[in-house]
Amino acid sequence: MKTLLKYREIWLVVAILALAIGVSVRSPGFIQPRSLANIFNDTSILIMLALGQMVVILTRSIDLSMAANLALCGMCVALLNVAFPGIPVPLLLLAAAALGTALGAINGALVWKLDIPPIVVTLGTLTIYRGMIYVIAGGAWVNAHQMTEAFKAVPRTELFGITLLSWFAIAVVAVFFVLMTRTPLGRSFYATGINPTAATYAGINVGRTRFIAFCVAGMVSGLAGYLWIARYAVAYVDVAGGFELNIIAACVIGGISIAGGIGTVAGAVLGALFLGVVNNALPVIGISPFWQMAISGTAILLAVIFNSRGERRRGRIILKKAEVL
Repeated sequence: MKTLLKYREIWLVVAILALAIGVSVRSPGFIQPRSLANIFNDTSILIMLALGQMVVILTRSIDLSMAANLALCGMCVALLNVAFPGIPVPLLLLAAAALGTALGAINGALVWKLDIPPIVVTLGTLTIYRGMIYVIAGGAWVNAHQMTEAFKAVPRTELFGITLLSWFAIAVVAVFFVLMTRTPLGRSFYATGINPTAATYAGINVGRTRFIAFCVAGMVSGLAGYLWIARYAVAYVDVAGGFELNIIAACVIGGISIAGGIGTVAGAVLGALFLGVVNNALPVIGISPFWQMAISGTAILLAVIFNSRGERRRGRIILKKAEVL
């Protein structure tokens, strides 16, 4: 039992269950299957983005431009849909993912080839991507009546009781699970974050691994861009504004170490679900949704303190052993 409780994932499952049960005391419908399916649906995009961010953070980097990447890709496919209504939706999905990958590759190339700190690179591209949305759209919105029905239908279509948006999230989780636990690339992400020098001696190209991590995050952002715009049926400059905080919060709450090299797919998913349950619970218990940002920020601080204390304990044990010797 003590071994199980050492895992962050177990604590997160307990916290999510306790929160859901606590809210259900005031609103019994909160834990009904339909309500839980809606919460998962609301959290699906955050889950996908958190997994993309997880890969980047594991390599001791961070991507602050994911939400801007999402917004730019979403605007581009929305404009394509308006200009060429005959383009099949699967092609638009591929276009969004390809554009997102290209935008992520720009971040990765700047970090890899020019050795610029990731936080500086992605802060700059965040602003550039937001500006590009304004330029290509001329500051105008793309509204629901301008989009085709097929474009808007994909994330809302139900299959076996849940929406295709939820199925997309489940598929992305499955792909990331295989990637991180069954492939050399997944192991190289961890090795790069744990000790870049040792990873280099082991034959891993650290710079290229970080570049691939940014490409993966960009591809997920592009895919999420189409799903976001199609679900809410509106595209504008400030789509997903400030969503970077939620993405990073989900990762940190899920136990992804900002120092790199530590984290799991399950942790990122549970971190996102924790935020999803909190966000859905706030209106039920009568708290303004505007508290969401404050709660996310507080959760990040608490999770970072929890993570740093855990890592510090392990460090002290090593030092004590060194002192004894």
